[in-house]
Amino acid sequence: MALTPTLDTARPADQSHRSRWWVLTVIALAQLMVMLDATVVNIALPSAQTDLGFADSSRQWVITAYALAFGSLLLLGGRISDMFGRRAAMMTGLIGFAAASALGGAAHTFGYLIAARVLQGAFAALLAPAARSLLVTTFTEPAERAKAFGVFGAVAGAGGAIGLLLGGVLTQQLDWRWTMYINVGFAVVALAGALTLLRPGVRDRSVRLDVPGTLLVSSGLFGIVYGLGNADSHSWGAPETWLPLTAGVVLLAVFARWQTRARQPLLPLRIIVDRTRGASYLTMMVIGAGMFGVFLFLTYYLQQTLGYSPIRTGLAFLPMVVVMMIISIVTTTVLMPRVGPRPLVPLGLALSSASLIWMTALGVHSTYAADVLPPLLLAGLGTGLAIAPAISLPTHGVSERDAGVASAAVNVMQQIGGSVGTALFNTMATTAVSAYLTDHPGPTPQVLAEAGVHGYTTAYWWAAAVFALGALATLVLYRSGQVRGKALSG
Repeated sequence: MALTPTLDTARPADQSHRSRWWVLTVIALAQLMVMLDATVVNIALPSAQTDLGFADSSRQWVITAYALAFGSLLLLGGRISDMFGRRAAMMTGLIGFAAASALGGAAHTFGYLIAARVLQGAFAALLAPAARSLLVTTFTEPAERAKAFGVFGAVAGAGGAIGLLLGGVLTQQLDWRWTMYINVGFAVVALAGALTLLRPGVRDRSVRLDVPGTLLVSSGLFGIVYGLGNADSHSWGAPETWLPLTAGVVLLAVFARWQTRARQPLLPLRIIVDRTRGASYLTMMVIGAGMFGVFLFLTYYLQQTLGYSPIRTGLAFLPMVVVMMIISIVTTTVLMPRVGPRPLVPLGLALSSASLIWMTALGVHSTYAADVLPPLLLAGLGTGLAIAPAISLPTHGVSERDAGVASAAVNVMQQIGGSVGTALFNTMATTAVSAYLTDHPGPTPQVLAEAGVHGYTTAYWWAAAVFALGALATLVLYRSGQVRGKALSG
C-alpha cells in the first residue's frame, strides 16, 4: 500500500491548511465506527441470542464473522484503496458499512445477522486502510503528522471502551438492534464530511490485486474457524472437524508459498520473517485471541450468572480498559526507550495469563469488587505492557514501500487471532458445559448456572495457556536491549 502524497489529499492547497483538522475529525469518526463495532456487539450478544434463539455453539460466529472478514480482507482493501483512490475507497466503505449495519439491525434470523457481520467486516477492511492513508497524505509536516496519528491512535484505543459502554446503553435503553443501527448515524456524518473536505484522487495504475492470495488466506482461515466450531457438535476425530481444519492448514501453507511468487504479494514474507517484527505480530495474535475470549465469556458471566444489566456490564469492563491505556502510554514513552521490548512483552503476556488463571476461581456467588475487578485490572496491566511495543515495532527496519503493509498487518494479526481464538475457546466452553450437564443430571437452575461457570472456567484456562505460550515465544524471539532501526509511518 504505497503512500503517495499526490493521491488523495484535502481540497486544494489554499484550503488544505484550514481544513486539515476537520479532515482528521472525519477520519477519526470513521475509525471510531470500525473499532467500536468489534466490542459494541459483545454486550448485546446475550440479548441477541435470546431474541434470535441461536445456540451457544453458534454465538462465536457473531464475533468471528466480523473479525474473519476484516482480518482476511484488510490488506486487499489497502491495495484497492491505492488502485481506485482513497476518497472513493473511504466513501464506498462508509456506505457499505452503513448498509450492512442496517441489515444486521433488521435481522430476524441468525443467518441474516451473520451475513451482515461478514459484510461489515468486508467494508471495514476497505474503510480502515483508506482512512489511515488519508492521514499521511493530509498531514505532510512531521510534527503535525505525529499529532494527527496521536489523535488517531487515541480514538482507536478508546473505541473498544466506548463500544462496551455504548453497547450496554443501547441494549438496555432501546434494543440490541441499535448496536447495529447506530453505525448508520456515524457513517452519514463521516460521509458528509468526506464529500465536503476530500477531493477525488489520482488512481495508482501500477497496483495489482493479489486475488489468488486473498482467496487462499480467506478460505484457509475460514476452514480453521469452521473446523474448530464443528468440534463442539462433532468429535475431534469426526470428518466434519478434521477435514476443514486440515484443508485450512493446507490452504494457508499454499498461501505462504504463493506469496513468494506473486508479482505484488498481499503480505510479503520479508516483512514477518524478521525476529522483532515477527514477535510483534505474534503478540498481536495472542492478545487478539485472549482478549476476544475474555470479553465474550465474561460478558455472559456478568449478565447470565451475576444478573448484571447491559449498562452495568459495559461499565464493569472500563477499569481494565483505562488501566490498559495508561500503562500503554507509560510503556511507549518511558519503558520502551530504556529497556526495549524483551522484558516488557513477555512480562505483559505472563501477567495476562495470570489474570485469566485468577478468573478461573470465579463462581456462581462471586462478587465484582472482590473477585472480578482484581483480575480485570491485572489483565489491563499485562495487556498494556505487551500491546504498546507490539503496535510500534512492526514498521521498524522496513522499506518505505512496505510501511503500509507492515502497519496494516498489525490489525490483520489481531483480527485473525481473535477469530481463531474465539472459535477455539467457545468450542471448549460449550463442550465443557455439555460434559458437566451429563455428569450432573437434573437441569435445575443451580446446575445450569454451575455448568455455565464451568464452561467459562474452561475457556479461561485455554486462554491463559495461549498467553503463556506467547510469553515464552516472545522471550525467545525478541532481542535484548533497545530496538535498532527506524520506524516508518504507515
